[in-house]
Amino acid sequence: MGKKKKQKKFIKAGASGNRLATGTGSSASGQQKSEAAAAQKAPASKRKLFIVCGIVLVLALLASWPFLAPKGRGYQPENAASANILLITLDTTRADHLGCYGYKEARTPSIDRLAREGIRFANAYCPAPLTLPSHASILTGLEPFRHRVRNNGHYLPPEVRTVAEALKERGYKTAAFVSSFSVDSRFGLDRGFEVYDDTFEADLPFKATNAERRAADTFSRFARWLDNNYRQKFFCWVHYYDPHLPYDPPAPFDQEFSQRPYDGEIAYMDVYVGRLLQALDEKGLLDKTIIIVAGDHGEGLGARVELGHGIFLYEETIRVPLIFWGKQVFTRPQVVEPRVRLTDLAPTILSWIGAGEEASHLQGRSLENFFLGKEKKDREAVVETFYPRENFGWSELIGIISGRWKLIQSPRPELFDLRADPEERVNLFSTNQDLAAELRQKLESTLLGTSSATSGGAARPEDLERLRSLGYLNLAPAKGQSTYPDPKEKIELLKLIQEAQAYEYQEKFDLAEQAYLRILEETPDSPASYVNLALTQARQKKMEEAIAILNRGLERLPDSEILLVRLGHTYAVSGKFLLALKTMEKVLQLNPRNVDALTVSAGILDAAGRKEEAWSLYRRALEVEPESKTLRTSLAASLASAGKLAEAVEIYRKLVEDFPDDQSLYQFTGLAYSYLGDHDQAIFYLKQAVAIMPTRSGYFNLAVAYEKAGRPREAVEYFRRYLENSSGDREETIRLARRELERLEKKLAGQ
Repeated sequence: MGKKKKQKKFIKAGASGNRLATGTGSSASGQQKSEAAAAQKAPASKRKLFIVCGIVLVLALLASWPFLAPKGRGYQPENAASANILLITLDTTRADHLGCYGYKEARTPSIDRLAREGIRFANAYCPAPLTLPSHASILTGLEPFRHRVRNNGHYLPPEVRTVAEALKERGYKTAAFVSSFSVDSRFGLDRGFEVYDDTFEADLPFKATNAERRAADTFSRFARWLDNNYRQKFFCWVHYYDPHLPYDPPAPFDQEFSQRPYDGEIAYMDVYVGRLLQALDEKGLLDKTIIIVAGDHGEGLGARVELGHGIFLYEETIRVPLIFWGKQVFTRPQVVEPRVRLTDLAPTILSWIGAGEEASHLQGRSLENFFLGKEKKDREAVVETFYPRENFGWSELIGIISGRWKLIQSPRPELFDLRADPEERVNLFSTNQDLAAELRQKLESTLLGTSSATSGGAARPEDLERLRSLGYLNLAPAKGQSTYPDPKEKIELLKLIQEAQAYEYQEKFDLAEQAYLRILEETPDSPASYVNLALTQARQKKMEEAIAILNRGLERLPDSEILLVRLGHTYAVSGKFLLALKTMEKVLQLNPRNVDALTVSAGILDAAGRKEEAWSLYRRALEVEPESKTLRTSLAASLASAGKLAEAVEIYRKLVEDFPDDQSLYQFTGLAYSYLGDHDQAIFYLKQAVAIMPTRSGYFNLAVAYEKAGRPREAVEYFRRYLENSSGDREETIRLARRELERLEKKLAGQ
């Protein structure tokens, strides 16, 4: 055998490609032993260093986990079905006047908290810069051209379904507490709500079109409802109206925001957003409730002459705040930048309650893909306003926002690049005709419900007719019809209109009258022009002039419901009851549910002794306005006067429950029981009336009730109280009280 070869150690790649191997097992074993020995000899400080580094690494991984985890992990939809839902709508609230949207001058800590802890949509759009159309879209998921509520004062068609109806059917308690006449129940938004609290100025016989209440009143009504309903799952809508012209924040906000009263109104409203959160927290419901905060539209604030809203479709009146909050559903804060719409709210809620199939026919789409991080692109938004045409005889406006572009279709169209020109100062329409035509096609296909419009616009006769039927006359003008003027051409007139409104707010009715006379010359086809002028004249007691103006308007616009209603009221106030009745009959032919016409007609017929006709009209009015204190009291009084006391008592008792601080209602109830011969009940209610507000009539009625009940001592006491306070009352009543007191005192003395 030859000389043994010296063994060489070599390194070889193992089967896995990542493992070290040696030529012999013995050499490997020796190496491992020496490394182990070296490790054992390592200082303790090095071992500690290894441990610390390991802990730091673990902590770093834990800290970065939210960023490495899938983006949808912050949304837990499985918890939505068991949660309460509170919808808070902030009327006339611009997104860019809230702290959470970057406005440094804001004082909105409650709204900011919800945005900081929840999901804030940076670019949400309303469908119309008007209260009623926008809220109709929130509650139905439909665009105005589908739900047909195009302006304040319109009626939601009976076949249109609201999200409240779906929630009620699935066992939710449903309630709404609203703050302005604009969303009064008569317009149809009450559909699906078991409670719809729209009681404004309850002691007035009619709701004025500008009737409203402050957030404090609306909140207190919500809080009372919550006390009795917090144990059941609920859907509740609370509507605050405060930041609305004229701006008049209460103390101390009037002083703090004396130069910025609009911001003061928002700051005041924010306090009552906070009170809602506090009320839920006190009941242990805050973490069990999804809260949605949405503006319905913005406010012009004079940026382009328009102080209020409704005329134009610029960003300041159509971009709104939108915030979702719910501890169990939205477990990680998020800001969603892509554009969304208020029409997307109803489909989102329907998805939560397992009714997603109901959303298939809606224009809105659930926002859940944004919560899950699956959707990144802007949604196209269609915006419109019919306020200029219906109120002033100017052209309606219709627009589409697609990507970075916004087209406003009008007699003088506008095209804006919102990314490069967010303040919409440069109209690019004339230099981008192809792009404008493409956007118009998208707009028309959306309105027509087709996948694409004919190249160059809706040229087909049937498409044009459909657009006309939807009211879009500047998209599809009728043959031989003159084009309504573009609102942009009426800036000077808009200034005059706003000046007249300011005079009204200041109660300078003579100056308002002069301004409205000039406006009428410019807008003779607008019912509002005649009505506004007639109202300023009526407030100056110029009733004949007001009647003449309204009749002049009806010569031009014979089927105008608003003109006929105002004329009927003016006749009634002037004592011309037969003319008032005939005028209101014309109104009811146009609209059988007009509450003003039903109420005025019922009152006239009641006074004329035509009781059964009056009762029928009162009841028809109550079908529309079931909460009306005036209507219910009038019906009860009419029934009582005709001897139907049991029916009257039932109405009065319910009124007492609804208005527990109104002493007159206790009086009426007590008197009705007295005539029924139930003296114990009569005394009970009459004592309540005196306890709320001591009055001479209250003392007299209670004395008579005690006398009829055979309780002479108490009768004597209250006859004495009456006589001590009888100054100014009718001599006949005073003599009767003295005579009865003398008789009862003799009777008691004889005993």
